[in-house]
Amino acid sequence: MSAGVRRSVKEAQIVLREGANESHVVLLDDALVKVTAAMADGRNALLSIRVSGDIVGEISALNDTPRTATVTACRASTIRIVHRNEFRALLRDHPDAALAVAGIIADRLRWANRRRIDFTYYPVRVRLARVLWEIAAAYGRRGPDGLVVDIRLTQDEMATLCGAAEISVQKALSGLRSDGIVATVYRGIVVRDSAALRSVAEIDQGARPSPDG
Repeated sequence: MSAGVRRSVKEAQIVLREGANESHVVLLDDALVKVTAAMADGRNALLSIRVSGDIVGEISALNDTPRTATVTACRASTIRIVHRNEFRALLRDHPDAALAVAGIIADRLRWANRRRIDFTYYPVRVRLARVLWEIAAAYGRRGPDGLVVDIRLTQDEMATLCGAAEISVQKALSGLRSDGIVATVYRGIVVRDSAALRSVAEIDQGARPSPDG
């Protein structure tokens, strides 16, 4: 998709802001961003991570409603701004693009439903392992010590993504480190033992991560 105006953004720069009355869509050309939303207690809940080839902001463009989340660049990135009318015309004139966007929205709803089930059924250690495995499988790259995830996430963000108290996530993460399954580094996490992490997460052992994200 070649629509839109290309822009460069810096690490930690806000791309979309929750509550803003705007309706353009952002295409992630060469980008890594995190999606967060403010909670009643003042914390920010980490909702998801998006990478190159994805889109963000489509709900406001389709429904003409304020932004439901904040999107922040995790590294220097290149994005494209597509205004609402251009986006709608693109979907109207190109049915394949409309189906692709519908598929993206359906996948996100499916992910949200699965996460709600995880919150209800699994203990914190399993939830954390599932989140770490999903992030590593989608965004990790092979390194000498395992799968490297170069995404700076706070323990508070990890806690909200797991649906658990921060102290509980700290304890679970400490246990995974002590078991030699993961290591925390300055700018991310290293999955040292993928098979062990899948086992803790109770994920089918046939699942395999992308070698380069």
